[in-house]
Amino acid sequence: MSETAIQTEPQGLSLEEEIIRVTAQNVERLPMLETIFERHAQGLAGALKGFTGVPVEAEFTRVDYLLCGDALDGVDPHWLTVVCEADPWGGIFALAIDPKLLFSMLEILLGGRTAKPTEWSPRSFTSIEKNLAKQVSQLVLDELRAAFAPVDEVRFRVSHFESSPQSTLLAPPKSPTSRVSFEIGLEGRGGGIVFVLPHVTVESVRGKLSELFMGEQIGGDNSWEVGMQSALKDTPVTLTAILQQLRVPLSEALDWKVGQVLDLGLDADAEVSMATSGRTLLRGAIGRRRSGAAAVRVTEILFDKERGTE
Repeated sequence: MSETAIQTEPQGLSLEEEIIRVTAQNVERLPMLETIFERHAQGLAGALKGFTGVPVEAEFTRVDYLLCGDALDGVDPHWLTVVCEADPWGGIFALAIDPKLLFSMLEILLGGRTAKPTEWSPRSFTSIEKNLAKQVSQLVLDELRAAFAPVDEVRFRVSHFESSPQSTLLAPPKSPTSRVSFEIGLEGRGGGIVFVLPHVTVESVRGKLSELFMGEQIGGDNSWEVGMQSALKDTPVTLTAILQQLRVPLSEALDWKVGQVLDLGLDADAEVSMATSGRTLLRGAIGRRRSGAAAVRVTEILFDKERGTE
């Protein structure tokens, strides 16, 4: 289960001071964005497994609603920072990668799966490491595109690297921003990734992202619907043939007796209605089969017309 929280930095503030600070920031929550990134985690695990060849666990851990400057300052300065573009939104955002995750993948890809993970000390990234980071970043962005697909068609691509999150220029420092954190595990190794997404970047779809959908279902997976339809096909339905509907005075109806013949006013071309639970589904012509049994030949299907107007 993912955790949604508001950043509590700087440390040492009292509860009252923290409430005042958060209220002053007044950063709008985007509930549907949280759902999208939860969906992203599901696709990301499979994509990274295909890339590395080892089982991968991807967990969406939290989203913090901050000002852009605070969001960037809260990312570890030693993480590799990738600036990404969103087309056709026309905005940018940052993807920060934990060096531990990057080097875990590098070790696995170079055949060091069984070796003990090595400790990383802060230093500059080599061209090989940046090339790997670019491939991993694009894979992450492709999965994010798939997660956004039910909301909007958008393409993400890697633009360039920055020396640190704090030196990255995404939006004005006071701009509302979402910082989304993931934990990636690869057989006892791994690390985190963080998205820093200014709300100005998602301005064109912010209305959709502000909505709260019951059950956090954003479409794309209709397996439950197929299963429901399959189950309903075996449900027994009782059809009632309505030959005629009469309007008579109550006094006349109270005088009816057993054996009395009621004139329904039907002729050979009269239609009958077929209904269930008070809803008329079909109309047809009455007749007889060769066996002598009464039958109805369907001439009009009403529920198809109703479904077509929904």
